[in-house]
Amino acid sequence: MDRAADRPSVGADIAELAIDTIRTLAIDAVEKAHSGHAGAPMGLAPVAYTLWTRFLRYDPKDPTWINRDRFVLSAGHASMLLYSLIHLAGVEAVDSAGKPQGRPAVSLDDIEHFRQIDSLTPGHPEYRHTTGVETTTGPLGQGCGASVGMAMAERWLEARFNRGERKLFDYSVYAICSDGDLMEGVASEAASLAGHLKLSNLCWIYDDNTVTIEGHTDLAFSENVAARFRAYGWATLDVADANDTEAFAQAVETFRKTSDRPTFIRVKSVIGYGSPHKQGTSKIHSDPLGAEEVRLTKAAYGWPPDAQFRVPDEVRAHFAETLGARGKGLREAWEADFSRYREAEPDRARDLDLMRAGDLPQGWDRDLPSYPADPKGIASREASGKALNAVAPHIPWLLGGAADLAPSTKTTLEFEGAGTFSAEDYGGRNLHFGVREHAMGAVANGLALSNLRPYAGTFLIFSDYMRPPTRLAALMALPVAFVFTHDSIGLGEDGPTHQPIEQLAALRAIPGLITLRPCDANETVEAWRLILGQSKQPACLVLSRQALPTLDRGRYAAADGLRRGAYVLADSGGTPQVMLMATGSEVSLCVEVYERLTNEGVAARVVSMPSWDLFEKQDQAYRDQVLPPEVVGRVAVEQGAALGWDRYVGLGGAILAMHTFGASAPIADLKTKFGFTADHLYEAAKAQAARGKP
Repeated sequence: MDRAADRPSVGADIAELAIDTIRTLAIDAVEKAHSGHAGAPMGLAPVAYTLWTRFLRYDPKDPTWINRDRFVLSAGHASMLLYSLIHLAGVEAVDSAGKPQGRPAVSLDDIEHFRQIDSLTPGHPEYRHTTGVETTTGPLGQGCGASVGMAMAERWLEARFNRGERKLFDYSVYAICSDGDLMEGVASEAASLAGHLKLSNLCWIYDDNTVTIEGHTDLAFSENVAARFRAYGWATLDVADANDTEAFAQAVETFRKTSDRPTFIRVKSVIGYGSPHKQGTSKIHSDPLGAEEVRLTKAAYGWPPDAQFRVPDEVRAHFAETLGARGKGLREAWEADFSRYREAEPDRARDLDLMRAGDLPQGWDRDLPSYPADPKGIASREASGKALNAVAPHIPWLLGGAADLAPSTKTTLEFEGAGTFSAEDYGGRNLHFGVREHAMGAVANGLALSNLRPYAGTFLIFSDYMRPPTRLAALMALPVAFVFTHDSIGLGEDGPTHQPIEQLAALRAIPGLITLRPCDANETVEAWRLILGQSKQPACLVLSRQALPTLDRGRYAAADGLRRGAYVLADSGGTPQVMLMATGSEVSLCVEVYERLTNEGVAARVVSMPSWDLFEKQDQAYRDQVLPPEVVGRVAVEQGAALGWDRYVGLGGAILAMHTFGASAPIADLKTKFGFTADHLYEAAKAQAARGKP
């Protein structure tokens, strides 16, 4: 390797030293952990160094500054690249409220404990865990999708808050993506949407190193990627050598001057650059180099072969003089502008304060409706749409849409001024994602990461298409609302391809995700009140296509019991012989059978259980009050998989659930075929009541 030929042309000595510091930190961390991916950081170090020191608008002393540029490492396996940058930049740690913690976000000791238990340098970057990480990445393509959401958020914030010469928002979003990212469908969906929306503030940097775990990418990937992106409506640029920092800088300059489309920069790199025997091969993709290869590689860099975790002081100083000084100046100027803005636009400034704090305006829920008893009722999706339109005028940063299903999911904001987000008007609040569920979920995460309150809607069956971003929303504790309608065999004639069975159980299995299946219009209203009251937790709202009776809340318990996950809806008094428990559309069936049982003198109870996870968070006394342990007569009813209900009914209890896929037929016929009738439930309840007799 001829270093003279590869040496950067500007500030060569310090640039080379900084680049090699990034490379060797990655090498040493992976080697010590005996695990990780050093190859990509070794190849991409010149690109990342150039972006951070010459272009990124970011103040390491205030890493949550709202107008900072966003840097997303979608290729999350290359996490040591990001950790090295955070360390060298001197990013200061902050807590979840943005309060400085008086320590570096990533210390050298943290790097030495890469991939170890409780370290701040986990195998893949984790939002909230490590300051400086803008989004959790690792599942390939997710960072790409989130970056589109971040870019959409900037455009919306710009339209909302920039007033004439008073400009608060103008940041850019950069994402580094790998071959693997661009093979994933979610990245393609997101790129298509970004091109359609002409998001000129978005720049993807493609690490074209032609190597994946199995070998050369030509095993499975031979398309012209740049041509694909041009077809999406992106500007495409080529950098022939990742070590040519001036060529890359010129490409970034071109991006910054482009105003009508997003930019895709293809950078040709060598994975594991500098490793005499492993560079350019899959052997360096996800394995340590080995002690001897480490020595040889460091020698090729002109680095002391036996030095471990070496960070020259002048490299830290260089980052402080470039990124640090530039970011500090930009942030201080912005703060001064915001002080003047606060005087001129107090209401909008107050909104921005609330957004940054994760709070909502006072009285945001004052127009939520209350529904009188109605045996015909309305579909919970209809009630959801009305609730959404009741609160959205009072929460200007609540926005969202559906994957081409808004008329069915009832997720359109219909009040005057709601508008549609488009390339012609970035200030609209109705988002059209097209038939792109996976990207929709990832984009929603990016919006939430940018202080907005997004919701995303589709049919429950298609929650499978967006499970990865739903899981990441929970992992990142983002307040995203997922609206899933057409929740059961109750959708009828569309048949088993569209009738969800196992989806509800799958959502309940995600830690940190609130799953709610309300039983009527009033529970649906309370569900929205609860969801929007969460600032650090996602929720999914599971809703019916068909009308559900609106229960008489004068006769039965108030719907705000939903907040505790499960509550006694109806009770005949004393110790029940049988308890009927259900969610959603099956609750009214339980009420019908309860009335029949009590008329016959059978002591019965109905428990509405819209959210298992919320119920499990209640103290033991409350849970025992709702479901007394001594009562063995129990029946659970749900038009979904039986999985999980056994914890509530016990070994001898009855579960009326789905054990096969559904069928195409009118809903009445489906209820009969699969046993969701009053007579069937009555017989099961009578049998269970008999278990409780002496």
